[in-house]
Amino acid sequence: MDIEQIKRMTNTGEMYDDAAPDVARVRDHALAECRRYNAKVNANEGYDMSILTALFHEVGENVYIESNFRCEFGFNISIGSEVYINHDMIILDCNEVKIGNDVYIGPRAGLYAANHAEDPFERAEKGVYAKPIVLEDRVWLGGDVKITQGVTIGENSIIGAGSVVTKDIPPNVVAAGNPCKVIRPIRFSDTQWKRPNEGGK
Repeated sequence: MDIEQIKRMTNTGEMYDDAAPDVARVRDHALAECRRYNAKVNANEGYDMSILTALFHEVGENVYIESNFRCEFGFNISIGSEVYINHDMIILDCNEVKIGNDVYIGPRAGLYAANHAEDPFERAEKGVYAKPIVLEDRVWLGGDVKITQGVTIGENSIIGAGSVVTKDIPPNVVAAGNPCKVIRPIRFSDTQWKRPNEGGK
């Protein structure tokens, strides 16, 4: 199977063999490229985003990813513009993972689109299924936030540090906890800091 065939298989949401040779080959390539990127950052040789851009499906402008980044395949990851991802990020992109514009992600965060089979015999046979994850524009994930498969975080929302998100979070809220729950609406400033469409700088 080529990459497009593997993508079609993993992105159906149906069970697939996570240990199949072609799947393992693509995963090993992603691991090697992540290690190459991280080694350059950790050796103070710069942030060579061309490595990850070649691995990902789509990357916007001014994307900044700190070291010790890890992903499953890479081909399912789409990132918008003006995105900052802090240290030790893990993305298990066994289905599509979409990160919007102006997103901040704290250290040791995880986006886990994959899940092993519940049936222990299927699990022993390396059965895995996956569902997409979406972070809409201007989302902020605190440190150590974990997001599980099938979850969408609505635009502008903030997820508090250490949260485990298992269900969709609506736009324009602060949410936190395990399991993560909405705490309150976002407080939009109407004084010092103006959004661009309101004439601020």
